[in-house]
Amino acid sequence: MDTRITPILAAGAVLWRRSPVDGSVELVLVHRPRYDDWSLPKGKLKRGEEAAAAAVREVKEETGQTCVLGVRLPSSYYVVDGRPKHVRYWAAEATGGSFVPNDEVDRVIWLPVTAARHRLTHERDRPLIDAFVRHSGHSTR
Repeated sequence: MDTRITPILAAGAVLWRRSPVDGSVELVLVHRPRYDDWSLPKGKLKRGEEAAAAAVREVKEETGQTCVLGVRLPSSYYVVDGRPKHVRYWAAEATGGSFVPNDEVDRVIWLPVTAARHRLTHERDRPLIDAFVRHSGHSTR
């Protein structure tokens, strides 16, 4: 009998846009009422789905935004209910859409980079914002 635990595979994005007010970079965070947390849009891969396709799908499902994937960011590894979880991330530029609250995500918020980093609930998400800044060349104002 195989006693290895199959990891949960997921994908997500650091979704960004230019502020309609001053043109600075803003990031979106999603609020999940089930966990009462602020996080980056992400979700599990469907059977046979590529990680990049899952990232685009999850961004659309959780934020209402279509996006274009950019640079690949570091993966995140953690344990959920005793199972390892591996989440692959990309920087992604929002290209349009609108948010509709649902059972999974009841609110989204667009924030400047530094404010978004501080609003995140989980410490494990903050290095993804740092990597976004390093690899995208966008400022943190």
